[in-house]
Amino acid sequence: MKTSPIIALDFPSAQEAYTFLQPFDGGLNVKVGMQLYYQEGPAIVAKLKEQGYDVFLDLKLHDIPNTVKSAMEVLAGHGADLVNVHAAGGKTMMEAALEGLDKGTPAGQLRPSIIAVTQLTSTDEQQMQREQLVETSLENSVLHYAQLTQSAQLDGVVCSVHEASAITDRCGKAFFKVTPGIRLAESGTQDQKRIATPAEARHAGSTHIVVGRAVTAAKDPLAAYEMICAQWEGLK
Repeated sequence: MKTSPIIALDFPSAQEAYTFLQPFDGGLNVKVGMQLYYQEGPAIVAKLKEQGYDVFLDLKLHDIPNTVKSAMEVLAGHGADLVNVHAAGGKTMMEAALEGLDKGTPAGQLRPSIIAVTQLTSTDEQQMQREQLVETSLENSVLHYAQLTQSAQLDGVVCSVHEASAITDRCGKAFFKVTPGIRLAESGTQDQKRIATPAEARHAGSTHIVVGRAVTAAKDPLAAYEMICAQWEGLK
């Protein structure tokens, strides 16, 4: 997947997503999450690929290993460039996911990259400790999941910008650090708690950033996206 910002197409229908994308040039990175995928099914991925987009299919699978393996075997044929699971499912589940992807990828095609969610950017340390009964720090939890993910031979993790540098130190620069919760300085936080600007993500060592409402809810989405790209590329 290209390293340009990934736009989260958090829309209730394909038509609304396509309308939003009209002002943009082709070849963007886009994210299809649960809402859009469950409404439109595999056709939304196929259509976006036909139009030249790189697609992050963000379904965050988390189930017993055999179920995840079978699901990934199906998803491998959809044409997405990047898929994910929850690291909390464990090493065996992640290994099964990778096995399913390898098995389901059509001959002659590259398998989709696969990453694992560490802790959601809507989760803070107090909530993690109180509700998940995790007694360590949030950073230690994320680092543990990152190393577990790497041991399962996945390509990287979803994490917040605040853990990206430490993950690079533990897992190397090539290990994907896909960071959501990206906002311009003037944007609100909405339901995200661990947020950052594109420039902060670049300095921290994120390999990919995901932008949602900072672009999709902007008065001028194209201008907002161009500003995010400029900051991400170190031009502003």
